[in-house]
Amino acid sequence: MKKTSLFFSLIVLLVMNSCSGNSQNNNYNLDASAFAEKVNELPAAPVIDVRTPDEFGNGHLRNAKNMDWNGSNFETGISELSKENPVFVYCLSGGRSHSAAEKMRSMGFKSVYELDGGIIKWRAANLPEENVNISGMTAAEFEQLLNTDKKVLIDFYATWCGPCKKMAPYLEAMKTEMVDSLVIVRIDADKNQALAKSLKIDALPTLLLYKNKQSVWRNTGFIEKEALLVNIQKH
Repeated sequence: MKKTSLFFSLIVLLVMNSCSGNSQNNNYNLDASAFAEKVNELPAAPVIDVRTPDEFGNGHLRNAKNMDWNGSNFETGISELSKENPVFVYCLSGGRSHSAAEKMRSMGFKSVYELDGGIIKWRAANLPEENVNISGMTAAEFEQLLNTDKKVLIDFYATWCGPCKKMAPYLEAMKTEMVDSLVIVRIDADKNQALAKSLKIDALPTLLLYKNKQSVWRNTGFIEKEALLVNIQKH
């Protein structure tokens, strides 16, 4: 009886520790507002932007340092930071920064805070940014794209985005296949930040379908060609 009771107690303890660990991990994955508050709370902690230099040059968080996750010097740059002190990491939508954060934790970093949803969520929350690239398509130019009697499908993408790359071939094919009824326009979110922000694009890829200049359907994330065609035909 005592052995059974001891075994049960050990199981409960393991479960509690596991739950506690998950909660702790969640505390390091912060939405834009919480991330901003934490950065202000810890002003000495380095803020690492793991996007490409080109992306970084088009706008970044204040005092951020660029260490390209896909570059050859990422690990060298990170190793120069203190593993005992907090570090903040972010990218455009959260994928690369999560991989970078996991790598840093495996290297022994104690507190790595991630910006959930990346800088695209930061922008959607109207939080401050430095060196913002205000060039790109204007609202008037975008409205001109909709000036047609055909349906218009807008694809907001990024060159580094895996799902965007996967969808690109069939979207290009659809331009020819549906030329009589549909206009497809692909817009690089990195190069059109102001436009993306005005349209509340907070994740990639995002598809917007317009009919008679009115938005009739929206999809965020990867979608198969067949499912996309069904939704276009519905509207």
